[in-house]
Amino acid sequence: MSLLKTMGGGGPQKPGGGQGGQGGQPPRPGQPPQNMTEEQRRLYEQKKAAMMAQGARPGNQATQQNAVGLKERIQQKLMAEIDPSFDMKQKDEIRRQIQELFNNLIAEENIIIAKVERERLFEMIVADITGFGPLEQLLANEGISEIMVNGPKNIFIEQKGHVTLSGVTFDNDEHVLRIIDRIVSPLGRRVDESSPLVDARLPDGSRVHVVIRPIALCGPTITIRKFSKTPLTIQDLIRFGSMSQETADFLKACVISRLNMVVSGGTGSGKTTLLNVLSGFIPNDERIITVENAAELQLQQEHVVPLESRPPNIEGRGQVTIQDLVIACLRMRPERIVVGECRGGEALDMLQAMNTGHDGSLTTCHANTPRDAISRLETMCLMAGMDLPVRAIREQIASAVDCIIQQQRLRDGSRKVLFVTEVQGMEGEMITMSDIFEFEQTGIEKNKIIGRIRATGIRPKFIERIEDAGITLPPSIFGIGPRR
Repeated sequence: MSLLKTMGGGGPQKPGGGQGGQGGQPPRPGQPPQNMTEEQRRLYEQKKAAMMAQGARPGNQATQQNAVGLKERIQQKLMAEIDPSFDMKQKDEIRRQIQELFNNLIAEENIIIAKVERERLFEMIVADITGFGPLEQLLANEGISEIMVNGPKNIFIEQKGHVTLSGVTFDNDEHVLRIIDRIVSPLGRRVDESSPLVDARLPDGSRVHVVIRPIALCGPTITIRKFSKTPLTIQDLIRFGSMSQETADFLKACVISRLNMVVSGGTGSGKTTLLNVLSGFIPNDERIITVENAAELQLQQEHVVPLESRPPNIEGRGQVTIQDLVIACLRMRPERIVVGECRGGEALDMLQAMNTGHDGSLTTCHANTPRDAISRLETMCLMAGMDLPVRAIREQIASAVDCIIQQQRLRDGSRKVLFVTEVQGMEGEMITMSDIFEFEQTGIEKNKIIGRIRATGIRPKFIERIEDAGITLPPSIFGIGPRR
């Protein structure tokens, strides 16, 4: 089936008016327009620098406006000619036929355009019709870890822990909304004024959060947390300086020996990445059930059952919460339960699962220190609506959780494991804990934090469980005796 409908018999249109009839001398390419305020000039220079960093060449304002108008005219004609019944998954066929129609329209309108600009315009149109528009080039850049769209004209990116303004923009709010719809529609989710917030994911697993008007005052806002096409391994984290070899060996032994572990940290600290790496240590012959709000984990084992929560539909029905999924997965014969993140009452069900034979469970939570993680778990258990005394909740936590790993994004943008802490039990009304590894900062060099994670010299009480699993860790891992 052809991508294109039968074209109408309309004659060629004349190109839009150029700059010849405009009064005044236009600014040269790369030069700011005249009569700019100091603030406008600062923003212009910032965007120009960002465009140069992305490989774009800034031209004068009129040329850019003409390019946008030309793109809109050609794209509207292309969309009018595309057969809506055509399978959009056939990217190569779509690209070939769009190329054919694009060339015809350029010739029809008698448009003279440089080859480089013509190719760039074609790629922009193809991205808008078949992909995620201006975001395509940012998604293809493996050096970018996060994309933040603050309205149509301000798109920020994170590279190597630092946030900068990109040289990429959308045309207007409607352009952003079209791309948002393309992201959320395949997942059966919606976003509109009655439901202006939505969590989603891209086909490669990257996490997406969308906020639109009237909640987002600056216009449609998109936050994309990109994930590497090749999942990171523990050796990658060691190479990045996130942890030491000794810490990695210890965490691997903890996962294999079926200890219950919680990864805590702030937003963007790398909790999900570390959880994904730890999940990779689970033996291949075990049945793993993952529970997530938006599926992000990239487990490579054969026997994995991923579950994903679902928001209510337009009628307010059909919602499936994380708590519902945790309860459901207990009936699915799990050998390991991996919860992407505990945010509410599901924490109580997770603790009960850990305490009723589902050893080796893994989850994450938001907290600034291991002690705060305990407090957060207490608070989330109370959110379950059960009228439980605090001591009963603390006893559940002390019995269920064996180890807390504290991950943090430091001031220089690096992400490191700051603490590996054992939960030892209860003393009176308090949960007792001891740090097995901790990060020690030794200085700052060229705005980079210098330090290492070191053993504290304390052997964890659960070392017997590790040895029962047939794993022997040398005393030097814990800083006891001669170091390796």
